[in-house]
Amino acid sequence: MPISGIEQPDLLPVSESLRLRKYDGVHDFALGWYQDSETLLLVDGKDVPYTPERLSKMYHYLNEHGELYFIELLRDHTWVPVGDVTFWQKDMPIVIGDHTLRGKGIGRQVVSTLIRRARKLGYHELFVDTIYDYNTGSRMMFESCGFVPCETTANGHRYRLILQPETPGNQ
Repeated sequence: MPISGIEQPDLLPVSESLRLRKYDGVHDFALGWYQDSETLLLVDGKDVPYTPERLSKMYHYLNEHGELYFIELLRDHTWVPVGDVTFWQKDMPIVIGDHTLRGKGIGRQVVSTLIRRARKLGYHELFVDTIYDYNTGSRMMFESCGFVPCETTANGHRYRLILQPETPGNQ
């Protein structure tokens, strides 16, 4: 469900080879991401694989709370889903499901695109609910986009980004 009163774009370009595609209810291809031990520890803090039902519930929840997108990479002239991200002011959960693509700047590009969207929507701040302390990659990525820890949580820290109004230099 789009953010109240805001139309969610079907496609949000990130770069020539990277885009965000609006969630359309089809997600079977993502089940493998949420059965991978490394991904589960980074996302949930425990190695409990998702069932198809749990995956459906997760995507339903995310889609009800913000703009849910699949991250797609152009490979051999075909857009291939490699992760997911949900954009709303209170949180920005992101997963690069294809672990071979982690650490290659995809997350930073996606988050930077969503920060620009937040500015266009007139947001003054964004949050990431919790990043586990041991999730160094995620912490570094969000910090490189300007987020700073603002609160200690049970397993890590909540992050906040104060947004400056859109100007030619930060579009």
